[in-house]
Amino acid sequence: MGKLPEPGTPLWTAWLRFTDFHTWLIRTTGGRVGGRWGKADILILHHVGARTGRARTAPLLFGRDGENLVIVASQGGADENPAWVANLRANPDTTVELPGEREPRPVRARVAEGEERERLWRMMVGLYRSYESYQRATSRRIPVIVLEPR
Repeated sequence: MGKLPEPGTPLWTAWLRFTDFHTWLIRTTGGRVGGRWGKADILILHHVGARTGRARTAPLLFGRDGENLVIVASQGGADENPAWVANLRANPDTTVELPGEREPRPVRARVAEGEERERLWRMMVGLYRSYESYQRATSRRIPVIVLEPR
């Protein structure tokens, strides 16, 4: 998976339709189809638009760190963070849907920093090696987000 298409382009519209379909597929099959990518499971992140206030979802790879869930804001190595990062900063209390769980799980999002970020980054690269090439493709430091139970 390379860089994502530019917003506003036909390819971007197709990407959005694909993620909508992916989310539907995960929900419909309880994660049995589309709920895993390589070594990593996929969750559905709920987030609220920081500017629009609109409810949104995003299927994302995740790892587990004790009772916390960990996601990476790679956006395929794009030079900007995915919109959901700003949305979580503005509205950190949210929910996620996990494979095999019937009800959305309430979480609070925060950006990992320092040694915790480095440790979690290594863990996530162990689940999905492409994160390394995504980091090389961009000058931004890719955020690692911790989703704590609430």
